[in-house]
Amino acid sequence: MKVKMKIAAIAAVAACSMAAGTAQAGKTFDSVKSKGFVQCGVSTGLPGFSVADDKGQWKGIDVDVCRAVAAAMFGDASKVKFSPLNAKERFTALQSGEIDVLSRNTTWTYSRDTSLGLNFAGVTYYDGQGFMVSKKLKINTAKKLSGAAICIQAGTTTELNVADYFRSNKMTYKAITYDTSDETVKAFEAGRCDVLTSDASQLYALRIKLSAPDNAIVLPEIISKEPLGPVVRQGDDEWFNVVRWALFAQINAEEAGLTSGNVDGMKTNKDPNIRRILGLEGVKGEMIGLKDDWAYQIIKQVGNYGEMFDRNVGKGSALGIARGQNALWSAGGLQYAPPIR
Repeated sequence: MKVKMKIAAIAAVAACSMAAGTAQAGKTFDSVKSKGFVQCGVSTGLPGFSVADDKGQWKGIDVDVCRAVAAAMFGDASKVKFSPLNAKERFTALQSGEIDVLSRNTTWTYSRDTSLGLNFAGVTYYDGQGFMVSKKLKINTAKKLSGAAICIQAGTTTELNVADYFRSNKMTYKAITYDTSDETVKAFEAGRCDVLTSDASQLYALRIKLSAPDNAIVLPEIISKEPLGPVVRQGDDEWFNVVRWALFAQINAEEAGLTSGNVDGMKTNKDPNIRRILGLEGVKGEMIGLKDDWAYQIIKQVGNYGEMFDRNVGKGSALGIARGQNALWSAGGLQYAPPIR
């Protein structure tokens, strides 16, 4: 009987804790509205995704995701404050309420989506893990990396992916872990490891940080699926909807041909899909607690998905990454959003 009572008591405490967590999480929308800005968790510095320039201005895809949310919430994309976080800190910062949304090149996985009390709102970048090596090693395939010392950022999916890849290919390796991506690239450049592994997009970003970028190459193998996207707390549906549909609005805008440059002129367009996106007819912003022009504000101030991609990591950036999987579904890629209707 005592055992049963003890179990019941533990269950009751757990239920109360879950309820309290849900109640707290559900207040995010009102909290953001009240304080007048979005607190956004980003990386400590990754070109193309989230990095502060010499003036302290943050730029990158992950940064623009938060700017889009601010544009939807306040009609002002500048109403964002950024919290730089390393991989180990990021989930705790979100769970504790230190940040409102995590937009930090974070991979959507089963365990993260179910056991951490978090929800992924969508995919901003379809990625996959790769390897970067020094050209002097004269290696052109990951199958020749057996016995290599590999620099890995701790607290990321890359650790398990490397273990799986080397085990399945019956190879050995020595893992050397660091807390930040900057530390991993410095160790790689200093020769403390033969290989640097991370998401392929991150490898290209880290490569330009090397003193001699042309001395390193990214191998062709992609060993994992890494869908990256923004994360919010579970039990917070109103806030979840805003973050999710801010991204979906950008994808829909690109598909409809709406850009930051032409969106004002498109207000007279008779296409019903365009008019719905711009809040001129059909569904209303009040459905997610926003003004009717919420998507217009995103497109005008931040741009559509293609604009965001190109200026940060694509053809208009130093990284020059091809759209590839991140092209729209209608152009052979994976980017696809439910319609605004």
